Amino acid sequence: MARQGDEGDADATAEVLSAGLLLTPARPANAFEETVQRLLQSIRLGLIGPGDRLPPERELAGMLEVSRDTLREALASLAEAGWVVSRRGRSGGTFVAPELPSPSPRPVGVEGDRLAQATHLEDTLALRAVIEVGTARRAAESELSAADRERLWQAYEECRSAPGTQYRMADSRLHLLIAEVLGAPSLIPLVADVRMRVNELLDGIPLLAPNIAHSDEQHRVIVGAILRGNPDEAAAAMAEHVEGTEALLRGFYA
Repeated sequence: MARQGDEGDADATAEVLSAGLLLTPARPANAFEETVQRLLQSIRLGLIGPGDRLPPERELAGMLEVSRDTLREALASLAEAGWVVSRRGRSGGTFVAPELPSPSPRPVGVEGDRLAQATHLEDTLALRAVIEVGTARRAAESELSAADRERLWQAYEECRSAPGTQYRMADSRLHLLIAEVLGAPSLIPLVADVRMRVNELLDGIPLLAPNIAHSDEQHRVIVGAILRGNPDEAAAAMAEHVEGTEALLRGFYA
C-alpha cells in the first residue's frame, strides 16, 4: 500500500471529515469526563491526526459548551497521559502527540474474564451490525450532493492507500463519513462509539494483510452502491463486511 505525503494527508483529511463531528456539547453533570471522551474519540478515530493542532482554546470550549477551566483540566489530563502536547510561542497551541500511546488490548484467554469478554464481544458485534448496515442503506437512499459524493470516494481512496499503521483510523473515517452524509447528527456519536469498541478489539489481534485487501474491496462495493443509490446492495455489502470482521474477532477472542 502506498504512503501519501504528510501534508497531503492532513489536507485531504480536513476536506473529508471534520473533528467537529464529535466535538459536540458535553452534558453539565459530566462535563469533564465527556470532554475527555470527545477529545479522545476525535484523536483515536483519526479526526485529529498525530501532530495536528487542536482548535484554539476559546473556540474548542465553545464547541464543547464547557468552561475554559473544564477544558484546561481535560487537556492537562490528556497531556499527562501522553495524548496531547502544549507548545508556547507564536505558533504554539495544543497539538496531538506525534506518537500516540500504545493501546491496551483486552486480555485474551484469561479464564476469569472470559464471560465478560464474550458478552462485550457479542454486544459490540450486534450493535455494529444494526447501526452500520442500516446506515449504509439509508445513505444509499439519500440524495447526496456532489460534494458529499466526492468526499465518500475520497475517503475510500484514502483508506485503500493508507499504510498499515494508519489503516484503522482511515477505516473509521470512512465509516463515520457514511453516517455524516445522512445529515442525522444523533447517529454520528453512535457510530463513533461502536467504531471505538470495534477498534479496541481489533487492537488486540494482528493486522492481517489478506484481511486488509478484502476489506478494501468490500469498501469499494459499499461506496459504489451508495453512490449508485442502490440501498439493497449497500446494505448487503455492509452486512458482508461486518460479518467478515465478526468472524475474525470470534476466531481470536471466542
